[in-house]
Amino acid sequence: MIRVLLVEDQSIVRQGLKMILEQDKHFTVAGEAENGAFAVDFLETHAVDVVIMDIRMPVMNGIEATYKIKERWPDVKILILTTFNDEEYALQALKIGANGFLLKTSDAPKLISSIISCLEGGMPIHEQVAAKFLPKLLDKQVNESLPIDLTPRELAITKLIGHGKTNKEIASELYISIGTVKNHLTQILHKLELRDRTQLAIFAIKYDLI
Repeated sequence: MIRVLLVEDQSIVRQGLKMILEQDKHFTVAGEAENGAFAVDFLETHAVDVVIMDIRMPVMNGIEATYKIKERWPDVKILILTTFNDEEYALQALKIGANGFLLKTSDAPKLISSIISCLEGGMPIHEQVAAKFLPKLLDKQVNESLPIDLTPRELAITKLIGHGKTNKEIASELYISIGTVKNHLTQILHKLELRDRTQLAIFAIKYDLI
């Protein structure tokens, strides 16, 4: 069972999300929080797999809450769900560790698939958001060379991470084991001095590897 924490200041939105998720037998809503501070407090005493996080909330917004949660519970996946199609919000959230960025205009199947993608190591980004910030990143960085040499295998894995592929998908595409993918990923992160695969995905975009 996938345990979800809903962090959203509007009660009616939380109720709708809960109804969508609990119609699927694989999900259970472990808790609800009306702001980021309540979410952090909840995680002190409850284990969850995924946090669905709004951005603009009173007391503590979603960006600050994402930073605090990732700092203390790095294995918890965070999917940003917001009404704001703002590339700066998306970039900021992803840089501090969010695992995906979705707009509230998404339908129920998109929400479910995005949660699953986060859990499998992917990084779902709403198409409308990606269309705004990816071209800007590429325009700025397309001529930059890689700061550190990567082996051909490491480069291939980095490119696939940039495409949002999971470890399982990378292993299948490169005909290697999932364990080998994990070992390479650890080495890549160490070489580039990056914290996690989200930062690596941003790195791949920055250096035009996708």
